[in-house]
Amino acid sequence: MKIAIIILNWNGKALLEQFLPSVVSFSKDADIYVADNASSDDSVSFLKAHFPQVNIIQNSVNGGYAKGYNDALKHVKADVYCLLNSDVEVTENWLLPIHQIFSNELNTAIVQPKILDQKQKDYFEYAGAAGGFVDKFGYPYCRGRVFNTIEKDEGQYNDIVDIFWASGACLFVRSSVYKTLEGFDEAFFAHMEEIDFCWQTKNLGYDIKYVGTSTVYHVGGATLSNTSPRKTHLNFRNSLYTLVKNASGNILYLVFMRLVLDGVAGVKFLLELKPWHTFAIIKSHFAFYSHLKTLLKQRRTQNKLPKYYTLKSIVWAYFIAKKRYFNSL
Repeated sequence: MKIAIIILNWNGKALLEQFLPSVVSFSKDADIYVADNASSDDSVSFLKAHFPQVNIIQNSVNGGYAKGYNDALKHVKADVYCLLNSDVEVTENWLLPIHQIFSNELNTAIVQPKILDQKQKDYFEYAGAAGGFVDKFGYPYCRGRVFNTIEKDEGQYNDIVDIFWASGACLFVRSSVYKTLEGFDEAFFAHMEEIDFCWQTKNLGYDIKYVGTSTVYHVGGATLSNTSPRKTHLNFRNSLYTLVKNASGNILYLVFMRLVLDGVAGVKFLLELKPWHTFAIIKSHFAFYSHLKTLLKQRRTQNKLPKYYTLKSIVWAYFIAKKRYFNSL
């Protein structure tokens, strides 16, 4: 079984210089690619000079995460793709447990390793932590990270379990499944496209696994920080896209409740003196309305599972019931 590691880069020479050496050192049995998203810095010349063993794919435009990978993976031949952020440090033997899962579990289509914070290595990282889930209204949360409460890694998630979604920071996927789904939805541009992709994978009947015996360290926020209104816009918009496309049940009720809960989040941002984030949520709703016809058309092509969530409302559990950790939900 052949694994190809594909790192998407956009003006990230400094990140490649810092993190690519660990990938090269600890991924001897994999092919390594850097897919450059039309960078304006000297990333490509740097790679050619210092990492001749790395394959370079040059995309003609910066289409974000979704289009960037869709364009790049047309040029990669492998059984399993590893989509790896440029700000990720990998560890020795990180690929071995992943390889074993794909070899032994033929219905497993997607795998995520343990993702810890590169800046504080005994804590989980915001984007993915120990594997993701969604509540009834499509809000994502993770083992090891619920909203802004991040757990310390004390071995509590050194397991191998079924999850609902895997983080795009380090996502392994069978190439056959990626092709079946025709890649990521490019309307997302960036953020939450991996949740949409995983949801579609689940709706096809495949398994998604978290493998806590493989560890990587992620900086996070290297492209857009968690305080960016643009990131708020993309997350709220794309979460609505994902819900309408993939969720089973009464979609009118689900969307209505989501819009109400998003409104509450907007008020919260105002009270925190973050009006640009409130505006970002409003903007995301108008973008959602303009795209609704397409989303409903996509929804009709999905095979719906009878149930996709184990928790009715993460918002209620976290903010009202004060349950801050995954194991208390």
